[in-house]
Parts: sequence; structure tokens; C-alpha cells
Amino acid sequence: MDKRYIKNMNMLSKEENSNLRNFKVCVIGCGGLGGFIIEMLGRLGIGLITAIDGDVFDETNLNRQLLSTCENLGKSKALIAKERMNLVNPEVKIHPVTERITENNGLELLGGHDVIVDAVDNIQTRFLIKNFATRLGIPMVHGAIAGWYGQVSTIFPGDDTLGKIYPRKHDHGVEKELGNPSFTPALVASIQVSEILKVLIGRGDLLRNKILHIDTYEQSYTVLEL
Repeated sequence: MDKRYIKNMNMLSKEENSNLRNFKVCVIGCGGLGGFIIEMLGRLGIGLITAIDGDVFDETNLNRQLLSTCENLGKSKALIAKERMNLVNPEVKIHPVTERITENNGLELLGGHDVIVDAVDNIQTRFLIKNFATRLGIPMVHGAIAGWYGQVSTIFPGDDTLGKIYPRKHDHGVEKELGNPSFTPALVASIQVSEILKVLIGRGDLLRNKILHIDTYEQSYTVLEL
């Protein structure tokens, strides 16, 4: 076993650690949530990470997005994710996709993965991703952030979790009003990665048919059944 993973050995078996290199995870969005998610998945040793984002970095990203620096403003978020992982863990393959997910390309881009990760900031896009995940039979890990607050849920094909979270799917998320600081994306992303890992290794309690609400202002963490 590579020494880079030795600190994982008390929580994961040698076989589980080795198997992580065989998994494929698709992260949609390489910004606030997605940058941290890709970083943590790569440090775990996930074999292939597809990073989808049609956007480029701008100055408003500098306050919270791990992959954003003054030097890469104007550059593709997905391509920078690949460059970053080459520095962090070159054993991990990053497949960057520099286009937005649409009705026309979704099945092709998402097919063949073991888990799909929602790291977008648009409710309608979340439903688009969920519909593709259902058609492909792939679990999806949802995360959202807004100011002091965040939420995480793990959604399997056939679950109506997203419809219960967002009964009015055409509304805008509250992050448009509350913005996002540096710490909420990192916190929510880490919980999403823990859910991804549990799905991949097939053990642990999942936030399936549940939602974890996080309030860092009052420091309350509430799991609700859905």
C-alpha cells in the first residue's frame, strides 16, 4: 500500500483502500463545493474523477473556492481542477469537461460512473442531474450552501428526495441572497465526500431519504426524515 494512504488504514481496510482506485466519480461543478470535493476525493485515491464545469474563474470566486487563485482568473475551472490534482495526487485521473451539462449531453457525460455528485448552484440543473442519475441507475450525492447554512442528502435512483427538498423546482436558491463565505463550502463538501465514500465501500449509515441541515451560526446539525 502506497504510504500516501497509510493514515486511512485505521478507518478503511487494505482492500477498501485498494478498491478506491477502481471507482469513477462524476463531480458536476468545480466551484465552491466542487473544488473541495475533488480535492478530498483525490486525496482518498479515487481512480477517476470527471470534473464538469463550463465556467471560468473570476474575482468573486476568490473568497471561497479552493481552486481559485489570482493567477488563474479567467481560466477554465475544470482544467484547473486537473492541474491541481496533478500536483496533489498524480495517481488520480481527472477527466475535465469544459461545458455545461444539458439535456443533450447528460447521458453521455454521466454514464459509467459509480456516484454522481451535485455541486451546482442552480435548482433546475439539480433536477436535470437527478433525472439523468435515475435513468442511468447511479446514486447521487446532493449538497447545497447559503451563507451560514448548508444541506446534504444522498439520493438513490427511484427516491423522490429532491422533489421533497425543492417542491418548487423553478425557484432560485437562497444562496443568491445570502452569498457564501469560505468555510461553509468546505464543511458541506467534506460531508458529501463522506457520503460518497460510504456509497462506494457499501457500509455506514447514509443520508438516504433524509436531509442533514447545517446551521453554523447556531451550530446546529439536524437530520430530517423525508
